[in-house]
Amino acid sequence: MDSYGKLNEVLVELFNETLDIERRYVEKGDFKDISVNDMHILDAVGIKGEKSMSSIARLVGVTVGTLTIAMNSLVKKGYVMRSRSEKDRRVVLVTLSEKGRQAYQYHQQFHMKILQAMREGLDEDQCKILLQAMTNLRNQFLNI
Repeated sequence: MDSYGKLNEVLVELFNETLDIERRYVEKGDFKDISVNDMHILDAVGIKGEKSMSSIARLVGVTVGTLTIAMNSLVKKGYVMRSRSEKDRRVVLVTLSEKGRQAYQYHQQFHMKILQAMREGLDEDQCKILLQAMTNLRNQFLNI
């Protein structure tokens, strides 16, 4: 098999297995009561202060209504806190609780392990080529 065929095979397998790998990582930690999608919501909320529901929904790629359902569950489980904006009472703001911050950090560790695995055995020039390839792939996805 040529390098194009091997690359295609690895890429297809990676796409097919990514969510399952991430799910297994989440399940072996202390955060078994939330899903990978919930983790992605916590990532979108982030640790740098309050974010509006609409901005989180945009980052995650869902409607505010869909996000509200997930957020209700995350509030009940103690991962996030909601409040109303003092400037505009219609705006709902979300922050991570301490438990949410811990889950966020745990998920960031997963991302760091992925990056370390991708960089393993590569020099700086090869990392630049990998970055360009990943950027090209992302741009292609954005154009589909």
